[in-house]
Parts: sequence; structure tokens; C-alpha cells
Amino acid sequence: MSLALDPTAQDLLFREARTANTFTDEPVTEEQVQAIYDLVKYGPTAFNQTPLRIVLVRSAEARERLVAQMAEGNQAKTAAAPLVAILAADNEFHEELPKLFPHFPQAKDVFFSERPVRESAAGLNAAMQAAYFIVGVRAAGLAAGPMTGFDAAGVQKEFLDGDHTPLMVVNIGKPGEGASFPRSPRLAFDEVVTTV
Repeated sequence: MSLALDPTAQDLLFREARTANTFTDEPVTEEQVQAIYDLVKYGPTAFNQTPLRIVLVRSAEARERLVAQMAEGNQAKTAAAPLVAILAADNEFHEELPKLFPHFPQAKDVFFSERPVRESAAGLNAAMQAAYFIVGVRAAGLAAGPMTGFDAAGVQKEFLDGDHTPLMVVNIGKPGEGASFPRSPRLAFDEVVTTV
């Protein structure tokens, strides 16, 4: 293999990992989530921007409100997951750039003064961070069940402060019985990669 990462770790993060639809009752601790974030925060983004915002839905009352916003096919698994995270993009991420990109603090105004540019950058870079988060969940020995089937306006109103756009809802925990479907096909290298 041409990869530096141990094959066991490759399996944990990619080859053997699956999107989970059922989970055991084992809780996901605050320490686990902190460790996940403290690892994945190092994933690269443009201008080191950090637009991802995470809302952990732990209380029964909040879970009820979230389940009501989920598409019908996602409601039961969201109600039963040990932990649910709402991942969103902060459209005002540029306010943090002087701290996060200190060698060019003017980037905040030079590149992101216009709202459409900010929204596009926030969506793209928060989606990248969301992918890192899912891989981080796997690195913690847990499974993730990311979903985009929900009422975005409802989730925003119920859970997000400020100018945040919901991207996905992720169920998190130890996979339960029959947690995932068999591995679906993937495109081969030659179907995806072109050399010019």
C-alpha cells in the first residue's frame, strides 16, 4: 500500500465504516465529542475559516422538537440515537478571520465583505468541516448517520442562534443490530480521475 496510515485505521475510518441507522443504548459522552472536535478542527479550509457550528441535542425536550422537523423516514432513528448533532454553517464566520488568519487579517473585508460570497464560502467550508467531523466520529470508534432530510427553516428557527444555515443532522453512537445496509458500489479510480 502507498498509504502511511495503518490498514486497521484505514478500515476504521473508511473501508469498514458505514452510515448507521440503529445504535446501542451506550451513551456518547461530552469527553468523546470534545476529543472528536479537538482532532478534526485541524482539517484544512480556505483562509483557515471555521464556519462549522455544532448543536448537540441531548435533552428529551430538544430531541422532541428536532424529531418534529425531520423527514418521516428519519424520525424514529433520530429519536433513538444516543446523541444527535446539528451541523450548520455560520454565515458571519468572517468576523473570526483576524484571529484565525492573523498573517492577513484584512481577508475579512477584502474577500468576504459581500453576503453572497460569504454564504458560498461558509457553505463549502462548513461542509468540508462536517466531513471531517464524520471521520472524527469514526476515529472515536463510533458510527455516524448523517441526514439532510429535514425542514431546514424549522431546524434553523428551533435550534440555531444568529445567521446560521443548517447543513445536516448527524445521529451518533455505537452501531446497533442491523445498523447499516451492505456496502454500496463506488466508482473506480479511472471513472473519477483524469490526468492532463
